[in-house]
Amino acid sequence: MAFHFLFAGNLTAQQYDIRNSGAIGDGITDNTLFIQKAIDSCTITGGTVYIPKGTYLTGTLNLKSNVTLHLSVNATLLGQPAAKFYPYQDSGIHFYGEDWAKQALIFCKNQKNVAIEGKGTIDGQGAAFVTTTLKKPDRYKNRPYLLWFAGCENVSVTGVQLRNSAFWMQHYLGCKKVRIDGISIWNHSNKNNDMIDIDGCSYVTISNVNGDSDDDGITIKSTSPLISEHIVISNCILSSHCSAIKFGTESVGGFRNIAISNCVIKPSAQTTTIYGKPAGIGGLAMEIVDGGIMEHIAISNLVIDGPEVPLFLRLGNRARKYMATAAVPRPGIMRDISISDVVATGAGITGCSVSGIAKANVENVSFNNIRIEFAGGGVSTDVTRKIEELEDLYPEGTMFGKLPAFGFFIRHVKGLRMSGISMSFKYPEQRPAFFIDDTKDFAILNIDTKQAGPSVLVRNSLDGLVSAKSNGKPSEDFLKKDGSSKNIKARLD
Repeated sequence: MAFHFLFAGNLTAQQYDIRNSGAIGDGITDNTLFIQKAIDSCTITGGTVYIPKGTYLTGTLNLKSNVTLHLSVNATLLGQPAAKFYPYQDSGIHFYGEDWAKQALIFCKNQKNVAIEGKGTIDGQGAAFVTTTLKKPDRYKNRPYLLWFAGCENVSVTGVQLRNSAFWMQHYLGCKKVRIDGISIWNHSNKNNDMIDIDGCSYVTISNVNGDSDDDGITIKSTSPLISEHIVISNCILSSHCSAIKFGTESVGGFRNIAISNCVIKPSAQTTTIYGKPAGIGGLAMEIVDGGIMEHIAISNLVIDGPEVPLFLRLGNRARKYMATAAVPRPGIMRDISISDVVATGAGITGCSVSGIAKANVENVSFNNIRIEFAGGGVSTDVTRKIEELEDLYPEGTMFGKLPAFGFFIRHVKGLRMSGISMSFKYPEQRPAFFIDDTKDFAILNIDTKQAGPSVLVRNSLDGLVSAKSNGKPSEDFLKKDGSSKNIKARLD
């Protein structure tokens, strides 16, 4: 039975109650065919598929154009707990992962004007999908996403609660005009439990998300030559055992024109981990290691509580091909990035870093009004320890081990501007606040650090200025530079 509703412009849409197609919300009956029947009818007329109070067990559903899936209060779509209920899908887009990531509870390909809304819950029962091997790629197979949109336009996911995926919670691949707003996420049931993955999409807004995941949180990816661009992320509260806000790791096309603001990152409510650390490995992690470009990024007003490494920027050269026949990626480009107004507490002993590679510098990065509380506890031998390049390794904030600066390790950077940087530590610290290596054209101004030794150590660098309040410390004790560094000046007020 269809119910008619009148919308503005005298257009008539219809509502399809899944119970009228035969669905039973007892948590036992398989409702896949019944719900799919309602979707198939709704796409003809346009309108809403209504899911009332109850628990509706289902396998893969194919969402179609002009359909809104509405979950009422106390309604649950409950995913079947076995891979046989999730047929393999073809996204129509070649991407890294296509050989094993083939299943989803809700799948939507090449459709327009689709939405998931309401106050109800979608639960994937992800813990039921047990992996029995560590071998790649076998360990990723037969674990469905909760939501998978590929090549779609005008996608909206609002209000709903998403729970317990077997793999990534949501994968938006090659989509345009995506809106994610006001959703709640809990994803601690299996490996690779990312929160949101935006992959080669454009014109995306993500706002008012309250999410907690074992693996990465809001994650911007580029697993194909498609660039992730024109993206706004705002007003979110995020927890992750890995990185709460992340660019990468896959970066084939890259990332461009992205603004992130007004987000709180806090320790997870789940204290046991599958990956990562209870309070998180990273707050903000910006990584480009498979070629591609990262440019025109503005990030502001972050509160970061708990992660080991609050800020991590990495241009590497893993150079992984997104498909077997693709060319090996050249080193990527990372430039024109602004990070401002960050307050971070509970950071670990590792330190933050901005690091490129010798053949590809990070360029034109600014940090303004940053306040970080670190654990401290570094010793003098940490300063002289050789930090390997590791350019082809998986990027992670802890990849270099304990850094030679308790605050920021800067290497292979050109055009760095830092201002209003205040850093403290809980335990005595023998490392400098900044360790700068192979960096050109930098200014670190108005810094506030309290360690006993030099605040800034510079090696093999050119054209730099460092300024701070003297606090009674002579400039030669504030700044240490080696003989290969040229035109490095200190100004103490």
